[in-house]
Amino acid sequence: MTVPAPSDKALVPFVSVENMMRLVHHIGIERVLTELTDVIEADFKRWELFDKTPRVASHSREGVIELMPTSDGEIYSFKYVNGHPKNMAEGLQTVTAFGLLADVSTGYPVLLTEMTLLTALRTAATSAMAARHLAPKTATTMAMIGNGAQAEFQALAMKAVLGITHVRLFDIDAKAAEKTQRNLEGSGLNVTACATSQSAIEGAQIITTCTADKQYATILTDNMVGAGVHINAIGGDCPGKTELHRDILSRADTFVEYPPQTRIEGEIQQMDPDYPVTELWQVVTGQVEGRKNDKQITLFDSVGFAIEDFSALRYVRERVRGTSYFQPVDLIADPDDPRDLFGMLQRAKD
Repeated sequence: MTVPAPSDKALVPFVSVENMMRLVHHIGIERVLTELTDVIEADFKRWELFDKTPRVASHSREGVIELMPTSDGEIYSFKYVNGHPKNMAEGLQTVTAFGLLADVSTGYPVLLTEMTLLTALRTAATSAMAARHLAPKTATTMAMIGNGAQAEFQALAMKAVLGITHVRLFDIDAKAAEKTQRNLEGSGLNVTACATSQSAIEGAQIITTCTADKQYATILTDNMVGAGVHINAIGGDCPGKTELHRDILSRADTFVEYPPQTRIEGEIQQMDPDYPVTELWQVVTGQVEGRKNDKQITLFDSVGFAIEDFSALRYVRERVRGTSYFQPVDLIADPDDPRDLFGMLQRAKD
């Protein structure tokens, strides 16, 4: 018996890792990062329209597995993502992810995609978007403390969006810094690998911390941070994991994505519940001033939020439309008669 062909509704565009890489190279990585930055900022400007909830997390001794859902009332999205620092020693990625978009009016999925690469891109774009509002306008140098899988994306986003020309690297594993320096050759950035975190931040107007260990750590101490810098803290992203000494937070003006999530997972988990923070969307919409003067220390306590994934997913959906950078996947059972799912199954018998 001939199996009925899937309907158009049953076929969901799927962007594989291979096609995501093809898409990025087709567009150009710096252009992707710039466009993603603008898309994320546009969604931050309509922040109040979105459903918002802290991510649903399943913690273990080995790491965490999370679901990150949101909706703007027309499109629903979620991302599955893990964080397992121990994986690196086993030759595995610390973070893997995939995500989905669905039509709210029908509940039918409209996009399924890898998000390991896309999460790296959207994280870097979010950092650049925040820095565009919070970093010194004359910033030319970024220190990158922690040179793992995110490092190159962060550097290129700051170059593409803010015009950074110099990157200073430090990692406790010198091979990680060597990897990052090698990967950024030919990018137009002046890249220096440093022997200590202290030497890496010398002369930097932007300091990005992105380390993986799931522990209360002090990557930056108070005496290391001078006036006027912008700190982009993206490594502290789960309970029990921080990178900054709390005295730095006492001196800084801190900006966050979604306080109910950040107070659990971010640098501010170290602080009292009434520690003052500003939601970044309020700066983006012009309701609150971001950087006020040249002496101010600004801190973006970034843990990653579902709206950023929503932005990245809708960006990919638009970018692959009418291209060959996806494949249709027969994902949804969609019988001609919606009451006859069993009949559809029976008609598929050999």
